[in-house]
Amino acid sequence: MSVIIIAAALLHDGAGRILLVRKRNTQAFMQPGGKIEPGETPQAALLREIEEELGVRASSSSCRFLKRIEAPAANEPGHIVRAELFALLWQGDVTVAAEIAEARWVTPDEAQSLVLAPLTRDCVLPLCPCIS
Repeated sequence: MSVIIIAAALLHDGAGRILLVRKRNTQAFMQPGGKIEPGETPQAALLREIEEELGVRASSSSCRFLKRIEAPAANEPGHIVRAELFALLWQGDVTVAAEIAEARWVTPDEAQSLVLAPLTRDCVLPLCPCIS
């Protein structure tokens, strides 16, 4: 299987909610983030992606590396997504842009009622109690 290497954010508001996004023409909600470009650090890729996709201008000091996780890709059959996952506290506005169709602030319990990417469902949500 091919591996897609990304940087992803467990973006939280400090009040028990996380931000999940859904790309255009897809069903599954997932973490904000994206592919790491050649020569780019995972943290730099994450900061670039969340600014492009959500208008979130966060500082590198606000990102805390959590762990490397992987799961089957939600939108690319036959691929595995390997994510460098960072926790990021964000209490500002979020503006959907680029390929993002929808962004939702949800509690981990509310997230269970959504169609979730395997990475979010199996790897990220179990970490949520650790982020506050």
